Amino acid sequence: MPPVRPMLAKSVKGVPDPEKHGGLSFEPKWDGFRCLLFKDGDEVELTSRNTKPLTRYFPELVTAAREQLPERCVLDGEVFVALPTPDGGQRLEFEVLQERIHPAASRVDMLSEKTPAGFVAFDLLALGDESYVDRPFAERRAALEEALAHLSDPGIAGPCHLTRTTTDPAIAEQWLEQFEGAGLDGVVAKPLGAAYVENARTMLKIKHERTADVVLAGMREHKTSTPERPLLGSLLLGLWSEGDDGPVLQHIGVSASFTEKRRAELWDELSDLACPIEEHPWARWHDGAIANPDRVPGTQSRWSAGKDLSFVPLRPERVLEVKYDHMEGRRFRHTAHFKRWREDRDPASCGYEQLDEVSGYDLDEVLGQG
Repeated sequence: MPPVRPMLAKSVKGVPDPEKHGGLSFEPKWDGFRCLLFKDGDEVELTSRNTKPLTRYFPELVTAAREQLPERCVLDGEVFVALPTPDGGQRLEFEVLQERIHPAASRVDMLSEKTPAGFVAFDLLALGDESYVDRPFAERRAALEEALAHLSDPGIAGPCHLTRTTTDPAIAEQWLEQFEGAGLDGVVAKPLGAAYVENARTMLKIKHERTADVVLAGMREHKTSTPERPLLGSLLLGLWSEGDDGPVLQHIGVSASFTEKRRAELWDELSDLACPIEEHPWARWHDGAIANPDRVPGTQSRWSAGKDLSFVPLRPERVLEVKYDHMEGRRFRHTAHFKRWREDRDPASCGYEQLDEVSGYDLDEVLGQG
């Protein structure tokens, strides 16, 4: 019964050698909401990684669980939204998934039809009267495959799915390269002999590591900052792109992982670059608008209502190199990691053309429906 915290993963570099871990099972790393699904007859509950209820936001998944899943079960999986691509395939869209979390019941119902979600299962915690959490993953996976075997029927196109797995690291390497094109987030490796341990980093996750030279455009204070000791919370990053009226500095993400000592040093070091917002490239978004399509810092949206989004605009004169995993549209999907300053780079030369272009891939192929 809920609340149950899902098992977690720790990052490793490169696809690990199964022999060094006593055998591994590899599977795609989905880019959605981690979700534990509890079903007992017609009663279905969906809970998030932090045990918060998700049920009301995905009525279509509740209906699907009643129709497609075993009578009584607890599954670990991911909720996702996929949209059609120009080439006729499907791709995960995390930002569209985020829009599904809305307080208005009428909008929830509308979005459940307009952008319906899917659920992909990748672990089994309970089936019928039996708990599987103390069993090794190899047994849990075998039982999960048997319980959800009917989902592979050509006549069933979702929205409930069973993730694919392999014990071959060469195939996992192939997935790491190909599946990103369908919006996936890497590869997960699970020790075949490990039990399911709540909130423990028992699994391994492998993600792409890339670097980019980006423009420093602003900074935000840390939540523990004081007037006597101001501390940097995050660096606000940008890349130049060509707009209708000339070059535009697009907000691409943030970098925020620093020691307390370094936060104090950076605040002092960068304060000389501070400028009025009227003199900053992002001034055009700060005219009282509620939101903007490029999610420039300081502007409100329904996700940030009531939050302090103030930041210090900085003259875009410095360049830094950051490490990132992958893009979502025109932005870094996750917080970028600061590597070093690039005094040798001209800020005006930092554009999107330096970023990797990921080859498209059809999500239906990942789900085995292609």
